[in-house]
Amino acid sequence: MQTPQTTVDPAEVAKFEAMAAEWWDLSGKFKPLHMLNPFRLDYITSQIAGEFDRDLKSDAPFKGLRILDIGCGGGLLAEPMARLGADVVGADAAAGNIPVAQVHAAQSGLDIDYRHTTAEAMAEAGEQFDAVLNMEVVEHVASPIDYLTACHDLLKPGGLHICSTINRNPKSYMMAIVGAEHIMRWLPKGTHEWSKFITPDELFDLLTRAGLTPVDRKGFVFNPIAWSWSLSDRDLSVNYVTASTRPS
Repeated sequence: MQTPQTTVDPAEVAKFEAMAAEWWDLSGKFKPLHMLNPFRLDYITSQIAGEFDRDLKSDAPFKGLRILDIGCGGGLLAEPMARLGADVVGADAAAGNIPVAQVHAAQSGLDIDYRHTTAEAMAEAGEQFDAVLNMEVVEHVASPIDYLTACHDLLKPGGLHICSTINRNPKSYMMAIVGAEHIMRWLPKGTHEWSKFITPDELFDLLTRAGLTPVDRKGFVFNPIAWSWSLSDRDLSVNYVTASTRPS
């Protein structure tokens, strides 16, 4: 059997594997992600509910949906999806993240299928999902177009793809690298490479080339004075998120 090609960048995987034990430390290296997570979840849940006609106020609104969290880390998104009733698979190329996620899910009484694998390997195996969550991963892979093509293949026809990343401009360099890594020291220096950041127009083009249909994009905006995040229709200057569908 031919081994599927991979877009995994070993150097990028090593960065996150070194921080694996801190995934659930609210004051650790993933503090910015914990602060952002409620807004990511609001966007994700509203998009899934809208696409599959689900009532978020109902009990287990995502029951019957199979959701993949690719680049799941410690399970910050996989766990809420499971609580909403979805059948969740969490996959990560960093082996050290998986036991952290498994232990935390067990402690939380959640049944989540965590795997040390890649998007390409799962696509090659014929896995398919109603929704693929692809959050803060595309800027760390070796080939974004090949990676997004694998994400497309992992979706059932009519499925939903949620992808977030970081814009590439002087502001994002100051905020995501100088601010987060050098001044606030939220992340180790070198966590991000500015040259690998992707503009919203570039990402929409990549998604289209991968066979997906982009349907929405929003910005995640950090206010350093209020020390809080918000979702914006217009400001995609640093962090942003997109929604796409796989045509039926």
